[in-house]
Amino acid sequence: MVFHWHQKHEEETSFGERVADKVAATVGSWPFIIIQTIILTAWILYNVIAPNPFDPYPFILLNLALSFQAAYAAPFIMISQNRQAQKDRHQADADYLTNIQAKQEIEALQLHLSKIENEKLDKILSEICNNGRANKDQ
Repeated sequence: MVFHWHQKHEEETSFGERVADKVAATVGSWPFIIIQTIILTAWILYNVIAPNPFDPYPFILLNLALSFQAAYAAPFIMISQNRQAQKDRHQADADYLTNIQAKQEIEALQLHLSKIENEKLDKILSEICNNGRANKDQ
């Protein structure tokens, strides 16, 4: 039995879960971190150097924007993590079923090989006994 749980899992995801996965993947990527670092550096440098800064030190507007970003991104990341945990459980279940099936197939092969080995041993013993009788009769 081939179990396509990946495809089934993807088909059962809602639009919101797919959005959460995309947001979490974006926020957790190097390009996002690099771009955000550039923007934050530019923001701080401009507001330190400019004669008329729009967000002077202690950068309250910047803190508000970063707090908003964190509050907005956190639920998406948690939804994505919960989905990943669910996928991991499905993967573990599929792995377990595969291992059980493999164990059963190995046991069947061992039984079959044991049967073949016993048949060959019986044949060898029969040949030895027949040769022994034939030599005795001579």
